[in-house]
Amino acid sequence: MSAPLIFAVPSKGRLKDQVEAWLADCGVSLRPAGGARGYQAALEGFAGLEVRLASAADIAAGLAAGEIHLGVTGEDLLREVEGAGRLLLMALGFGRADLVVAAPRSWIDVATMADVDDLAHDILARTGRRLRVATKYPAQTRAFFAQRGVADYRIVESTGATEGAPAAGLAELIVDITTTGATLAANGLKVLADGLILSSQARLAAGLGALWSAEALALARRLLAVFEARARGHDVASLIWPAAQDRAARAAAAAFAQAGEARANGALIARADLFAAMEALARADVGPVSVTQPAYVFEPRGEAADRLVAAVGAQSGH
Repeated sequence: MSAPLIFAVPSKGRLKDQVEAWLADCGVSLRPAGGARGYQAALEGFAGLEVRLASAADIAAGLAAGEIHLGVTGEDLLREVEGAGRLLLMALGFGRADLVVAAPRSWIDVATMADVDDLAHDILARTGRRLRVATKYPAQTRAFFAQRGVADYRIVESTGATEGAPAAGLAELIVDITTTGATLAANGLKVLADGLILSSQARLAAGLGALWSAEALALARRLLAVFEARARGHDVASLIWPAAQDRAARAAAAAFAQAGEARANGALIARADLFAAMEALARADVGPVSVTQPAYVFEPRGEAADRLVAAVGAQSGH
């Protein structure tokens, strides 16, 4: 019997609730194993898959280390783990937050990264020390500051509430995650005008260094097909028109052919194009036209699964 496919999801907090709601919407609800406080679960309908409950940071580290096959966590954490050990598969549309550079609001002359560069030069010339930047995201901070040409600074790795570092005299600037900006404002901080490092959200990712057996890849492909089919179902509408008017209807809907997929007496249309398509059909005197929302739209092959198989093959040298 082959080892199980390990799928990690957050064990606590708002992200845990959002992931559980997403899985339930996809029709693959979590079933706890070992009681409500356990750290393992199962997905209904997916024998051979083990759900591991872990912190968001541990999921990112586990994916990079090859300890987890699939996992859901924040993109900010995934991108902070250095190396090529993980593959981002799907953006999930929740858990949104921004990774930003923030400075004291009282610094009216510091509004951009160019101002930070000037300030860093000035501090170094006057005091002989470098500008201090407190953060839990050193890798992304270094990359962003390098892109902006800022070099005269040093990282102060934060272990507590990063937003309190300037007031405590531990740093001049911070790089931190924020959702509304309220906590930054409460601590007298402002986001620099060009200080957005990453617009993060929850991501489904794969650990390329995990032991990917043929059985594990097949199970992952089946699971990813469900996730992608549900996402497509959210994005399209299904139109059905009278068979006798099929020729006129197809001509009227031709402008939406790129977004829609023809079928007998109807089409799948991108929801964003729905009302424009209905107007075109009405002008062609086609009707009645019924509109439904499909729960799933399965394709013969899935983009996420194909990328995973290709990446695992490249990683293993096959």
